[in-house]
Amino acid sequence: MATLEIRDLHVSVDTENGPKEILRGVDLTIAGGQTHAIMGPNGSGKSTLAYSIAGHPKYNVTSGTVTLDGENVLDMTVDERARAGLFLAMQYPVEVPGVSVSNFLRTAKTAIDGEAPKLRTWVKDVNKALADLDMDADFGTRNVNEGFSGGEKKRHEIVQLELLDPKIAILDETDSGLDIDALKIVSTGVNRFAEKGDKGVLLITHYTRILRYITPDFVHVFVDGKVAEEGGPELADELEANGYERFLKTGAKA
Repeated sequence: MATLEIRDLHVSVDTENGPKEILRGVDLTIAGGQTHAIMGPNGSGKSTLAYSIAGHPKYNVTSGTVTLDGENVLDMTVDERARAGLFLAMQYPVEVPGVSVSNFLRTAKTAIDGEAPKLRTWVKDVNKALADLDMDADFGTRNVNEGFSGGEKKRHEIVQLELLDPKIAILDETDSGLDIDALKIVSTGVNRFAEKGDKGVLLITHYTRILRYITPDFVHVFVDGKVAEEGGPELADELEANGYERFLKTGAKA
């Protein structure tokens, strides 16, 4: 099974006033067969962690390690990380005018697998993935995310997850902007991926509502660029009841 290990990760961004540290020593291990939820207030560094793992050039890793099955992720280019088995569902998926969903998906699958999928099988796989996410087959003719509703963008991310079949999926606020019906559909897609048994999921969210449909094995409270507390699903229930005040006070004292 795949294992993503993050050790003492420090990350900064460049500002007008010089480098600003965002992540301040993150330790986290996500193994195949596990679903982890990271929760925390705005500005705590949750999305920075996701984009740093994926290789966004805005974020500078100043110390620490990230490995996937023992291989140094930080030495890999963005496309190498994807081929190694990492997947990022973005909080704000970007539009790609002039590129159809079907062409985008087949090109991505070819790049990751190193060979083009067989057309007849691929068409069936795409249509099934679309149907599973309650999307029409003609959705594939539309340009990537162009004119999509918020729910369509997030469902398209999960279509990618199902077809690209990574080892570790990082889902950055996949629940944001979803109504209850879309949330249930997206959650079912994530559960279907996780239930393969050898896949790891890192779910980043502000709210507990998606955790009503996706039950995490571990919950991590993220405050001030690091993990403030870890626990099981019951920790999410505490956050729902009491918010982040206890952790923010602790962070302020530290």
